[in-house]
Amino acid sequence: MDPTNRGPEDYGHGADRSGDDGGRRRQSRDPLTPDFGHQTPQQSRTVQLISGDLLLTVNPVDGSEIEACRPGELPDAPVRHTAAQRVERERAAAPPVPPGPPAPQMPLLERQDERERLVRLLARGRSVCLTGPAGSGRTAVLDAVAGDCADLAPDGVVRLSGYKRTATELLHGLFEAVYSAPLHRPDREGLLALVHGIGAVVLVDDLELGGAALQELLDATPECAFLFATTPDVSAPAAEANLEEVFLTGLGRSASIELMEHVVERDLTEEEANWAGDLWFESEGLPLRFVQAGALLRQRDDRRAGQEVFEQYDDDPEDSPFGRSEPADLPLPSLGEGAAPAALLASRLSEAARETLRFAVALGGEVPHQAHLPALVGDTHADAALGELAGSGLLSPAGPRYRLAAGVLTQLEASGYGEDADAHARSAAQHFTWWAGHPSVTPERAVAEADAVLASMTRLVPGDAPGQASTAVLLARSAAPAFAAGMQWGAWEKSLRTGQEAARIAGEVAEEAYFHHELGVLALCTGHLDRARAELEASIGMRGALADKPGAVAGRRALALVSDRSGEPVHTTPAGEEAPARRHDAPALALPPGGIPPAAPLFPRLTETSATLIARQGPPPAGRPVGPVGVLRGARRNLVAVGAGALLAAVLGTVVTLGATSGGGEDPEGQSVTTEQSTTEDDGESGVPADEPTDDPAADEGTAGGDSGTPGPSGTATPSASGTPSPGTSDPGTSPSDTPTDGSPSDRPTEGSPSPTKKPTKPPTTPPTKPPTSSPTTPSTEPTPTETAPTETPTEPETSNSASGPAETATASASQDGPASPTTA
Repeated sequence: MDPTNRGPEDYGHGADRSGDDGGRRRQSRDPLTPDFGHQTPQQSRTVQLISGDLLLTVNPVDGSEIEACRPGELPDAPVRHTAAQRVERERAAAPPVPPGPPAPQMPLLERQDERERLVRLLARGRSVCLTGPAGSGRTAVLDAVAGDCADLAPDGVVRLSGYKRTATELLHGLFEAVYSAPLHRPDREGLLALVHGIGAVVLVDDLELGGAALQELLDATPECAFLFATTPDVSAPAAEANLEEVFLTGLGRSASIELMEHVVERDLTEEEANWAGDLWFESEGLPLRFVQAGALLRQRDDRRAGQEVFEQYDDDPEDSPFGRSEPADLPLPSLGEGAAPAALLASRLSEAARETLRFAVALGGEVPHQAHLPALVGDTHADAALGELAGSGLLSPAGPRYRLAAGVLTQLEASGYGEDADAHARSAAQHFTWWAGHPSVTPERAVAEADAVLASMTRLVPGDAPGQASTAVLLARSAAPAFAAGMQWGAWEKSLRTGQEAARIAGEVAEEAYFHHELGVLALCTGHLDRARAELEASIGMRGALADKPGAVAGRRALALVSDRSGEPVHTTPAGEEAPARRHDAPALALPPGGIPPAAPLFPRLTETSATLIARQGPPPAGRPVGPVGVLRGARRNLVAVGAGALLAAVLGTVVTLGATSGGGEDPEGQSVTTEQSTTEDDGESGVPADEPTDDPAADEGTAGGDSGTPGPSGTATPSASGTPSPGTSDPGTSPSDTPTDGSPSDRPTEGSPSPTKKPTKPPTTPPTKPPTSSPTTPSTEPTPTETAPTETPTEPETSNSASGPAETATASASQDGPASPTTA
């Protein structure tokens, strides 16, 4: 369905109107009654295009998605258009021919010298700036030069419009005019590489660039010869631009009168020629003023032709003293009306033409396409108004469309045509909202109407009337995807920023989040990573507050792509949250996040293996006392560990002193601790198990000294039931106290010497009448070096073995097994 030209199928008429249509009949409307109020879902216009090395999916419903292209998805290299394709594109880019009778062709008067000079400079590859006031005929000169330079360059002549265009947009326009790359928009580096080899004569009308921006355009295209048409109020080009400048002045008196005669299509009378001479002095010979003045004379002729008033007499008209009455003589316009003729010209046009002018004033001078005028004006023949306006000199071409000529907007606003500007802009916005979102409207057609759409949107955003901001939001929501699909980033960005501001004013948070997301995607396409990150983070925050999970996921994906391109690591843990705590069944070599606790230097005998054993021990069983080592496990309990270590050192010193005084200097025989039972993970919930002191007398059997005290939890390990392990192996059932502190065997087993390969165990809990048979409890009096010294690391002289050596080794052993029980003297 075409929203402008409807076919018979839109009114229920099929292609076959005969009675016999094969049994196929029009569907009855009765089934539609239960679905009253429910609209048919509209097909979404989803477009995929390549921007640089990114795959952009434009989705008007859920928002755009962007990802990196896979190697097979990258498009082929662009190819140049043929000569026939360039001609077809130039014809399509021209403004439409207004309906109605063809307007007379205006000659190019007193411009032959400037025309020949421009052609000579362009033929030598020089770039030229054609400067002239508004209404001096710059566009007509460009049209003439374009025909003269058709065969000068290999890529032909390229016509561009510089009205509200940046240097980057002009470069992309040049690329699209020369190369064929459907659904592919190169990035900055690729664009510069492609336009660097273009050799064409480029004519840019209504240029608004100057200074560094214009120099950037020239540097990017060294093989092109430019002809810029601009006004004197535009900033001058840089000194290093090396541009030739040609000035356009007004026409002479005779040329001005000749131009007016071409508009009127007859010779001027003496009175009209004198009036034209006064106008020439007032307007400084600008051709636009004489075209409009000629339109005033033509309207005067039409009025005179339609005002043949005849006086009716009962008698013969020949008897009348004055004969047949002549048409009324209309006076010439005043000199002021001739210098500013817009209001007088508009007053003599049709109502549809005047209403079109009101819409143009509301849109800031932008005239909608003639296909929109019937819907906007409310007249089925309103498209003919464009021909009236063009023939009156009130319009001037601007790329593929028309806009009000220079000075007309100001004159119409002074005449009251802008009183209902907000209402007209709102009507235009509502129409464009429906039109831009219709599936039959192509992105290219939407891009051609971009200036009028943006003008209607901009007019509503600062307005204070209720509903204006919401109307602008709907228009931006409908037009922005069409501009993105048409690969016009400039129009896309303007619509998004206007829509974001309108959504903020209207309080529509969901739509504001959508516009932030689209702006982030656009910034990512253009390579502005910092801007993309800020926009995407704002969108994610808003959508998170709205519980919009799909939108937030899409924003995070785009944000991850931004982080990947900027070289920053992607953090999976949100900011402000701690990393999950380490489990008790973590690997043995995994240290706490804070490293080894600061309390470790209090125990010089602790080795890496000892720290590993502490990390592997399971929590204590319920009901058992937790020793100081349980505090030492956590990296966050350093302060408690220091106090516990000091208290433990004092207790062990007392135990060693009591043992030394009770032993009488003689080594007790058979004093040992079995290590059959090891700690498992099922002994408790958390912390390190502590061994309870036992009063089992079986541990004292076979001792030479007859000591009745219970041995501590550490001592010389005895072989287990599975056999005596080798010194180099790590058996979890063997006590880590097989190495003496002085590095040599002694007559008396050392107390609490740690072993780097053994795990601390509990004392035996077997009954006294039945000692365990799997491990003897009475070692030999003289231990062999292989049993007691698997690794020799002498640290203290022999004179300190009785005091400092056992105290230090007992400290390390007790840090694993819990507090030692005092020994009875």
